[in-house]
Amino acid sequence: MKKLLICRHAKSSWDQPWLSDRERPLAQRGLRDAPVMAKRLKTNHIFPNKIVSSNAKRALQTAEIYQDEFSKEDVWFEKTPELYHASVREILQLLRKQDNRVKSLFIFGHNPGFTDLINYLGEPLDSLPTAAVFGFTFTTDQWTAISPENASFWFYDFPKNQSPKIL
Repeated sequence: MKKLLICRHAKSSWDQPWLSDRERPLAQRGLRDAPVMAKRLKTNHIFPNKIVSSNAKRALQTAEIYQDEFSKEDVWFEKTPELYHASVREILQLLRKQDNRVKSLFIFGHNPGFTDLINYLGEPLDSLPTAAVFGFTFTTDQWTAISPENASFWFYDFPKNQSPKIL
């Protein structure tokens, strides 16, 4: 079985409008919400083998906060431009390239691609909020084989959620 956590970056700052979209950092709210979400996962014994993040600053900062919450020695970490404003097709290509030794993969990136991926895999969602995490399990041992047919909803959580549903 493979586990995928789709993690949208935490709230970004617009305090420096001259920065490029890729260079926008997290806002104070994002810096507050990201560790809360990482701790919730850890409390529920949900750990990554690997983290892959968009190279946009806000996504990378969010991913690094999560990595700090987990044991860095046990987690592979990769940043890539492939997740920056990626389409479903591009995200699936990235997922299907993963080493099969990775059992639990956390990806950090952006809407609309992440919401589109969630819908493609079979769960209706209007928009993945900032700092939200959406989990799927796949009944396969090969990343190349992941598809809507072997995807199952695992959980969905976001900072304002008072009762996350984890199956």
